Amino acid sequence: MTASIAHALTGLFWLAALLLVAGLLRRSALWRQGRPAAVKWSSLLAIPKRYFVDLHHVVARDPFIARAHVAVAGGAVAVLLLVALNYGLTLYWCWLDWGIVLFAALMFAGALLIRQRRQNPPARLSQGAWNRLPYSLLAFAAAMLLLMLLPAQPVAQLIAALALLLLVVGTAELVLGIGLGGPMKHAVAGLLHLAFHPRAERFSGERSTGLRPLDLDAGDYGVGKPADFAWNRLLSFDACVQCGKCEAACPAFAAGQPLNPKKLIQDMVVGMAGGSDAQFAGSPYPGKPLGQHQGAPDQPIVGQLIDADTLWSCTTCRACVQECPMLIEHVDAVVDLRRHVTLTRGEVPNKGGEALDNLQQTDTVGGFPVAVRYNWAIDLNVPVLQAGQKVDYLLLAGEGAFDMRYQRALRSLVMILKHAGLSFAVLGSEERDCGDLARRLGDEATFQRLAKENIAQWQTLQFRHIITPDPHVFHCVKNEYPAFGGEFQVLHHSQLIAELLQQQRLRLKEALPDTSLTFHDPCYLGRYNGETTAPRAVLKGIGIKVVEMGRSGMTSRCCGWGGGASFTDIPGERRIPDMRMQDVRESGSSQVAVACPNCTAMLEGVVGDRPEVIELAELVAARLAD
Repeated sequence: MTASIAHALTGLFWLAALLLVAGLLRRSALWRQGRPAAVKWSSLLAIPKRYFVDLHHVVARDPFIARAHVAVAGGAVAVLLLVALNYGLTLYWCWLDWGIVLFAALMFAGALLIRQRRQNPPARLSQGAWNRLPYSLLAFAAAMLLLMLLPAQPVAQLIAALALLLLVVGTAELVLGIGLGGPMKHAVAGLLHLAFHPRAERFSGERSTGLRPLDLDAGDYGVGKPADFAWNRLLSFDACVQCGKCEAACPAFAAGQPLNPKKLIQDMVVGMAGGSDAQFAGSPYPGKPLGQHQGAPDQPIVGQLIDADTLWSCTTCRACVQECPMLIEHVDAVVDLRRHVTLTRGEVPNKGGEALDNLQQTDTVGGFPVAVRYNWAIDLNVPVLQAGQKVDYLLLAGEGAFDMRYQRALRSLVMILKHAGLSFAVLGSEERDCGDLARRLGDEATFQRLAKENIAQWQTLQFRHIITPDPHVFHCVKNEYPAFGGEFQVLHHSQLIAELLQQQRLRLKEALPDTSLTFHDPCYLGRYNGETTAPRAVLKGIGIKVVEMGRSGMTSRCCGWGGGASFTDIPGERRIPDMRMQDVRESGSSQVAVACPNCTAMLEGVVGDRPEVIELAELVAARLAD
């Protein structure tokens, strides 16, 4: 390499660095439109761990793209660091050039893999400007290889000049991407997002799924316009790579309802920067053409940037969050938007508004008299916990207690607790709803009232653990009540039964002949709380083999109830529970075990010939020895 080329690389490096800083300042001005958020600047030091461990743990689920990502991103970062060192600091050491050659070759190979994926792309990938990305990356890598390997002879100078031009083209994608909002803006925004993530606790090993409380007294009523989001949430939207893994996992999108989580995030980007959705290059919301919605930082989101039925289609199942390689929190955005609509407009569709009215007036979703909640247990002599009395377990039946079908499961659970000789009791007519549905439908005021009243009541009683068969109650009390001072030891009934089986406290009948069925994982037990082992341990403990569905465990498909979706009931091309029952059929099982009252209701609501739905407690109770 001649001295002139080396000096040209130095000049180009510093010009690119200045343009990158200018672009970052321009883009950060958009993020700063959001509300203040407390962050730790020291979190910048955590980026390598969060990138190479937490983020890549998700990327690695797709081995092909994981290899491509390691090659192209790892190669690019190494090349840029070496160029900064050797040419930015004008060292001009030849041996560093060989390092650049090595990593540029690695980057080139990764870019070829990305180009291969783009030649026959899955439907979830966005097109448009994203289609040029492999070629920009190839241009950058090829230019670096040429410049490092060309001999310092006059005949090579023309090629070197062309290589410099190619380098400018490749560099522009990254340098200008952040400032102009191009595809490569995620390279900068994504790293900053990892540092200033709205749920930083998820990187410390804590399963962070609880919603943040609103300060209602201070007039915090959720998000009505893009500028109402915290600034680091606006930053997180810019981290999206439009891979569409959230889209492929979303039950509402698969059902043809007007929701696509990928487009929802991109709509928030449009609202933050101003403009319309006409340039979106991915799948639109089903039934809604592009170009008819627009937004601005201080303009309403719902009704202008997105339609209300898009917002109410979400089941809050967190399948999108589970699959997102950039660790974006889609569901938090949905609930914050719902909070504003519910609290300021009172516009909850279909039976959602009726359910909220019932909760406000009767403390039950169905508007039932609380006195009849435990009528199903009259003949079981279930004790009601009184002040001054001590028990080990407080049983919360939840709203399933009012459903005649699920009462069979509750009776089975009581039989199991008695068989094991456990000390337990219920609240009887004093049990009120936990508030989960109110919170997911955006009625934070009703949720906080119920939560505070429950906490105040329970703190006057003496028990060691709360047990419930309802994953929504389990999650709400375990993860969201602590923000209001309610610290309780909470168990899902599958966890307790698994423990009882392990301790051999349940006497079982003789082993059955080979028996198998499939198991449907509730979203609020699996994705929300990471519990997929206990239900399977229970089934194994009573001699039943689980035949897994194609989507099970942490990738389980939602039943369609969550987030109040069964109440808002936004129409689509098909029903989510019908799709889930088809998953059951494809497993070849004639029975499906469930561990949630809402999943039970949704799957049993599937009409026509279908596998039998059996609750976990019912299966165990049937195996108990007399």
